[in-house]
Amino acid sequence: MTSPDISSIFPIVLTLILSLYTRNVVIGLFTGVIAAVAMLSGFNPLTVLSELVKTHLVGTITDSYNAGVIVLMVFIGGFVALMEKSGGGPAFALKMMKKINSRARAQMAAWFGGIFIFYSDLGTPLIVGPVFRPLFDKLKISRQKLAFIIDSTASPVAILVPFIGWGIYIMGLMQKEFDSSGQTITAWSAFIHTIPFQFYAILAIVIVPLLVWRKADFGAMAKAEKACIESSGSLSNTLSKEHSTDIKNEIDNEEATTIQPFMHPNARASFVFIPLAIMAIVLALMLVPMGFPFKSVPGSAFRAALSSAYFLAALSLMSLMAWYKVRSLNGSITMYLNGMSNMMQVSIILILAWTLSSLGKELGTAQYIAEQAQRGFPYWLLPAVAFIFSGVISFATGSSWGTFAIMLPLVIPTSFAIDAPLFVSMGAVLSGGLFGDHCSPISETTILSATGSNCNQFEHFRTQYPYALLNGGVALLSFIVAGVYQHNAIIVMSLMAQLILVICICRRSAKSN
Repeated sequence: MTSPDISSIFPIVLTLILSLYTRNVVIGLFTGVIAAVAMLSGFNPLTVLSELVKTHLVGTITDSYNAGVIVLMVFIGGFVALMEKSGGGPAFALKMMKKINSRARAQMAAWFGGIFIFYSDLGTPLIVGPVFRPLFDKLKISRQKLAFIIDSTASPVAILVPFIGWGIYIMGLMQKEFDSSGQTITAWSAFIHTIPFQFYAILAIVIVPLLVWRKADFGAMAKAEKACIESSGSLSNTLSKEHSTDIKNEIDNEEATTIQPFMHPNARASFVFIPLAIMAIVLALMLVPMGFPFKSVPGSAFRAALSSAYFLAALSLMSLMAWYKVRSLNGSITMYLNGMSNMMQVSIILILAWTLSSLGKELGTAQYIAEQAQRGFPYWLLPAVAFIFSGVISFATGSSWGTFAIMLPLVIPTSFAIDAPLFVSMGAVLSGGLFGDHCSPISETTILSATGSNCNQFEHFRTQYPYALLNGGVALLSFIVAGVYQHNAIIVMSLMAQLILVICICRRSAKSN
């Protein structure tokens, strides 16, 4: 390995600059990889390209762990595509509507619906938004509020689940760094231990029922809610039974310019329950005999079990759709294959991130950063700094996944070198990426949440921003405390702080109005 000096950080700095400038993480990562290869093999373009493909990219892809992760991501992509287009989600949401007769219940139903569609952060806006939109209109709840609820239950829920795309992607980045640092910890165990320190995700989920309980909003959202109520005169807090039929008709008759979920008269809520139940059964049959979840299982066995579970769940869903005549078997297979191909960009980001990490080890990037940190950087401050940097990158690029690919390979080795709390530091990267994503008007979830709610994209950004800043501020303070104490119970302190701040701000907002 080259003796580390300041030049070793050039590829990662170039990656950051180009990612922020182009707002495209793939461009930044690829350029960083090219620069790293050039620094190692010389600046002859043909030699650089030859070494890039022959030694680094092929080596990364053929690594057994990396290949297993990519295969699993492909299976997940196919399953998610089927779930989003099965009609099961809307069927479940329409069932929930029968018991909704107030503004509070409508908001909580949309919140529960977003949590229930946990398997896809992008599926939540496309399913929950269009289905609940007519109901929110009937009860005079602003579409900005619907977009906020959707955004609070899309990525924040998905990032806490270890066995879906988010978790597999993050664990893939973690394991690479653990192996390179000679650590015996498994990515699964690390992810589970990181969950209590994903402060922003938990705060974002909890703030919705908190606001519903207080029957109050603040900032731009309060004005949007007030305008929505006043625009139609007096507010009715009850919804008669015949309105349920009106709602379904409105869903069918919405303008073609708005996104609509796939709906079919034969679709059943069981299209969601049964495949997920099969997944759980397959995982139990394959992993429990190995001692899971009380004992660590080999990573290859875990990925094989998950791949098998997703594949069999997809087969069951195809069979259900064919049995109820919702989709033909041939059509389902085509959709499944299209879903698999949709994971190509994610796979590219992973491959480039793994490659840049390996090249960084050869250049001594992580070692150089760690050595600089050891010269006086306080270990307890690393989580807070990681949270801020991750938030800035995610805000500028609109990509939390790209942020993870850049920051985890830097933060994990640094935390080992200066004895910073590993799980807190990783939680800070994940929380920061999510925080920046929530604040960014160009992020994919922001755009889809606004689109699914048929609300102006800037209005969604403007009304959600105060809530994101409140949660982000509480999360930052929590990471400062957790950097010193590293106790799982700190999340309780965070939730109490959130509760107090929401009550105080809402009271102040009410007095000013």
